[in-house]
Amino acid sequence: MAHPSQLGFQDAASPIMEELLHLHDHAMMVVFLISIFVLYIITLMITTSLTHTSTMDAQAVETIWTILPAIILILIALPSLRILYLMDEINDPHLTIKTIGHQWYWSYEYTDYEGLMFDAYMVQTQELPEGTPRLLETDHHMVVPTDSPTRMLISAEDVLHSWAVPALGIKTDAIPGRLNQTTFTTSHPGLFYGQCSEICGSNHSFMPIVIESSTLNSFETWSNLMLEP
Repeated sequence: MAHPSQLGFQDAASPIMEELLHLHDHAMMVVFLISIFVLYIITLMITTSLTHTSTMDAQAVETIWTILPAIILILIALPSLRILYLMDEINDPHLTIKTIGHQWYWSYEYTDYEGLMFDAYMVQTQELPEGTPRLLETDHHMVVPTDSPTRMLISAEDVLHSWAVPALGIKTDAIPGRLNQTTFTTSHPGLFYGQCSEICGSNHSFMPIVIESSTLNSFETWSNLMLEP
């Protein structure tokens, strides 16, 4: 999860988030090199007398500053398109979970398990166990097995919401009357926090999301406990 005064991204907890971090580093390196080059040219023009002003009107210079930006954009666009297709790829998920946004909580339904459904409300500050994050903890965690592709079906009952978990690289709108889907795979066990990232009302920040990634045996034990009458 994020920490106070943190400047960078959260540690990646899924393969897609790792790819997004690599794309960010790639794009930032390109921007950094362009900024250094532009700063060098500006410094050169300020400190050097222009003795060959006719060069600025040359056809070769115009060709270079037209083609070079196009090449740079392609170098950024191709990795971006690759990740975009990877994020939309849903291939044989092991588990399907449906979540519906309400004011001000999320409800979850495990469609592969008949009767496994629950609501997840934010834990109030005065009821928080020691060591748990304020405004991010819920009374029920969405438990998923580690290294298992999970498909999320996302919708809303009242207004627009957005189901977002930064560590997993997920941000999908929850729209009333429409069913959006996304997929993720947790790469290691742990707790991953998120919030509704849509301005859905005055208390939209009080709709936290907690995903608990555990081993398959622990997940089966949890599901059996939840299904007990």
